[in-house]
Amino acid sequence: MKQRIRLDASPYRKATRMPVQFRGIPRRRKVLVIACFCVCLILLLPRREFLGKTLWFFLLGSDVAGPYDASGPTGSGPPAADILKFIDPLIGTTNGGHVFPGASLPYGMAKAVADTHSPAENAAGYVSDDGNIIGFSHMHDSGTGGQPSMGNFPLFVHPGCPEDDFAKCEYAFRTVKRVPGSAIASAGYFSLNLTNSVRAEMTVTQHTALYRFSFPGTDTVKIVQDPPMADVPYSPVVVVDLIDLMNSRRAGGIQVYPETGRVVGEGQYSPSFGSGHYQAFFCADFKGAKLRKTGTFLTDTAKEEPKFLNSGDAGTYIPSGSAGAWLQFEKPEANAIYARVGLSFISVDKACENAEDEIPDFGFERVEAEARQAWTEKLSVIDIDAADVSEELQTTFWSGLYRTMLSPQNYTGENPLWNSTEPYFDSFYCIWDSFRAQHPLLTIVDPVAQTQMVRALIDIYRHEGKLPDCRMHFCKGFTQGGSNADIVIADAFVKKLTAGIDWDTAYQAVVSDAEVEPANWGLEGRGNLVSWHSLGFIPWNDVDNNGTGPSSRTISRGVEYAYDDFCISSLASALGHTDDAAKYSSRGGNWVNYWNPAQKDLYRETPDGSVVSTAFTGFMQPREANGSFRYQNTRTCSPIRNQHSCYYDTGLDTYEGSPWLYSFFVPQNMAALISLMGGAQRFVDRLTYFHESGIAYMGNEQAFLSVFQFHYAARPALSSYWAHRYIPAQFNASVNGIPGNDDCAMGAFSAFALMGFFPVAGQDVYLLTPPFFPQVRIKATATGKGKTKWAVIRVRNFDPENKRIYIKSATLNGRRYTRNWITHEFFLKGGLLELEVAETEGSWGTGEADLPPSYDPATWK
Repeated sequence: MKQRIRLDASPYRKATRMPVQFRGIPRRRKVLVIACFCVCLILLLPRREFLGKTLWFFLLGSDVAGPYDASGPTGSGPPAADILKFIDPLIGTTNGGHVFPGASLPYGMAKAVADTHSPAENAAGYVSDDGNIIGFSHMHDSGTGGQPSMGNFPLFVHPGCPEDDFAKCEYAFRTVKRVPGSAIASAGYFSLNLTNSVRAEMTVTQHTALYRFSFPGTDTVKIVQDPPMADVPYSPVVVVDLIDLMNSRRAGGIQVYPETGRVVGEGQYSPSFGSGHYQAFFCADFKGAKLRKTGTFLTDTAKEEPKFLNSGDAGTYIPSGSAGAWLQFEKPEANAIYARVGLSFISVDKACENAEDEIPDFGFERVEAEARQAWTEKLSVIDIDAADVSEELQTTFWSGLYRTMLSPQNYTGENPLWNSTEPYFDSFYCIWDSFRAQHPLLTIVDPVAQTQMVRALIDIYRHEGKLPDCRMHFCKGFTQGGSNADIVIADAFVKKLTAGIDWDTAYQAVVSDAEVEPANWGLEGRGNLVSWHSLGFIPWNDVDNNGTGPSSRTISRGVEYAYDDFCISSLASALGHTDDAAKYSSRGGNWVNYWNPAQKDLYRETPDGSVVSTAFTGFMQPREANGSFRYQNTRTCSPIRNQHSCYYDTGLDTYEGSPWLYSFFVPQNMAALISLMGGAQRFVDRLTYFHESGIAYMGNEQAFLSVFQFHYAARPALSSYWAHRYIPAQFNASVNGIPGNDDCAMGAFSAFALMGFFPVAGQDVYLLTPPFFPQVRIKATATGKGKTKWAVIRVRNFDPENKRIYIKSATLNGRRYTRNWITHEFFLKGGLLELEVAETEGSWGTGEADLPPSYDPATWK
């Protein structure tokens, strides 16, 4: 089964044609019919709502995006101001989610939260466990794996020191327990109570964090710890450390000004998943109490002199590790001390300028209110009818959407590497994760930001010669698979993101990925390109004399290179590069070179340890340069066999997933894959087994699309079934409510699934399933003329008990709609997609013409 689908194919293609009711009628008679209809319309004006809809349908045809103005079809969801009550930033802050739960703006650089002593878990600073608090820092990433990221320049607050002696407080080895259950997190705000009687609150602007540390106000302060200690005199000490969460600082300096209490400093740090180093700067000011004493500390020794430490020649030399400044205050006037910390990657002066410009008044309530307003405006592009839907499900949805806007971070104006008028975003952790769901979701809900991210990627290519696959803090991150920024760029093109994008340079960038091997393809671009071009696969024993990088992961890199090339071919075709389009379309079929039709699914199950196999034959397998296949167990790197053996340093041929998983990654030609697997029913049996057997792991983003690939085998109902299995079982509103590192993509998966569609990134395709809500409205992105239009998905006979989860029939703008997918035109121009659902699987979306497109390299143009 092959479909030759043009890149611009769309269910709206007939939108401007004359409705079938008028075709074949002579022109003169058409005029008379219209005139008579208008007379009837005037006579029946009191029933204008019905007639308006009828007139629209009769005259223009129902494929046209309907007249959904600013009022739109009404929903019964919360007003925009109430959306934030469903945001729970603590979701995913345990069990490996690594979600940042602190105060942030959308894509904000300043991210303030309490940092916990939680080894292997505190990548984003805070963990919902019982680990002690080690400080409050102002820059973090969200959802990353591996080592902790950032956490630079933490503050720590003592309500007082034993015997009122600052030297007897803890500095480098400071920790304090938190009051259980006291953490409060919301959009733009975080607070926590500590057992040393301090309450810490924080909020942020784009480049500045603002803290309010409150105290009980008694003459002595009780500190609850084990072993117990005597009450301390009430005279707060604030510690400002140069350390970061990864303890990677290799240089830096700090100075405290005793006249004003201002503390400034800088440090040089390493990225958590990349190469190189970055420089960061801060400027801290304090308000609310008079200064008593100031000084500096090295490790756990604090002194009043010197006031300046530096890792260079000037000042007192500071080694790596914990070092910084301290300030002791008199009793605060209102029992609170405010700390304002400006941040910059340019200079200390820029950090101070950011703080003074953004928070001149230390106005905590004002800053928090503005942060909440910023989040409300971002999230209010979606309106859900939540009638009879549980609060937990609403929280899962809104919190997932919220998390997709934490990173990448907007560092525009803070780039120290080059001068440019282009936007600059960073913390792409990593595009290998985010291209599959996060960036397609932002294309719908925040196309302005997504366009700026695409422009930033292109600008990185201009100045560094390659698009990144992973990037953080101005450093090159490790490449995990293909050159997947190619997919992000192609996705932007097919979905008509245009504002300021230089498509000529964008095309040069993706072609560079496909053709030019960099010196270190472990950090950018692709490796083994000579073999990829000549053999059509990456041999297990390839000798690469053109660059260096991990020579493993030949299967996962290969199927990703093939899809990257397919996406380049679509861009080449649209931009008029005909020869390139043919070349990259052909390379997009290279995935088939990894297919070993004889490979069995082997595993040990019997008590005597004998080898048994399932009935499934044919899997992606590594190959040697002579073309012979090697063997990697089809289940290795899955939850049921050696899951943790396929990370970046693996010697195996798949990355963070098994051959079972990667054997499904052919989104450019699913029809051919289904044929290789034995036909539609055999494919459905295999995909069902994949999800039922424990081989699938939803904690990695590669598994997302597999939930919905039943669509390609004419079984869209099964996609809905599995979406309802994973939500809420693995995606829910608990602190461990996501199954793996968030990567700002887990929330995108749940948001898409809950709204009733899922993207095939790089293509103009969204696979349809019923929403978990009676109605979802999304602001159309091409509104114009001062009016807001909406893309509306409505379930006519919604079932709040989620028994009716299969689409029985559908209409698009009043006309019968049978495709099990839809294009971006729906979200661009608006319209009404109405679904009727049933408890049993039906025939909707199962016809050959109803299936998503598959592109055959031999015929596609």
